[in-house]
Amino acid sequence: MKVLVPVKRVIDYNVKVRVKADGTGVDLANVKMSMNPFDEIAVEEAIRLKETGKTDEIVAVSIGVKQAQETLRTALAMGADRAILVVATDDVHTDIEPLAVAKILKGIVDEEQPGLVICGKQSIDNDMNATGQMLAALCGWSQATFANAVDINGDNATVTREVDGGLQKIRVSMPAVITTDLRLNEPRYASLPNIMKAKKKPLDEKIPSDYAVDVSPRLAIVKTEEPANRATGVKVGSVDELIAKLKDEAGVI
Repeated sequence: MKVLVPVKRVIDYNVKVRVKADGTGVDLANVKMSMNPFDEIAVEEAIRLKETGKTDEIVAVSIGVKQAQETLRTALAMGADRAILVVATDDVHTDIEPLAVAKILKGIVDEEQPGLVICGKQSIDNDMNATGQMLAALCGWSQATFANAVDINGDNATVTREVDGGLQKIRVSMPAVITTDLRLNEPRYASLPNIMKAKKKPLDEKIPSDYAVDVSPRLAIVKTEEPANRATGVKVGSVDELIAKLKDEAGVI
């Protein structure tokens, strides 16, 4: 079985994001970029499936700017077999919207014929949490979102999902789209020998027109601003004063 794993290039999660002075977006100048953490988990899960003999090929896919090659090379160094880069824009500030991404992935699915797509539940830059669900709808496949545990058994997959009330276990028929949550696994670090080998693994470049997809944006960002600073706390002198403030000022009791 072949597994397709979409990965996205985002600002590294350790970097403090800065908003442009004019509020038109996020400042990306001299900012470290890396693979979306949820996508790293997806790559790791695909590798574990291959190590247990449940899949025989892992194809990593990225849609965006040409610099996303670095992200794909990271996936290849982790253990993916080959990669596909769809260069959809030359501007690093342009974020390809989930519907366009899902349509391109649908074209790649039709071309590659994988038995499973594993992707992160959302990217940490726009938090859309939509691409996996849209892809499943376009393909007419089963979907299992927010996966906490995955067990592939023949034509079925048993997936434990993280939901508001706890954990939910479902069984879906294959082929399927699975989106990963944080507690599914802990991604491995790529070893130096694997990083060197990744440079020789195949990486094909495509463009959206190869899949007859228009990536023109449907949404316009009106304004970007940083969260308001947290209000300064106050000390109370007694339990009675605390209760009074919770009741009269905070309105929580």
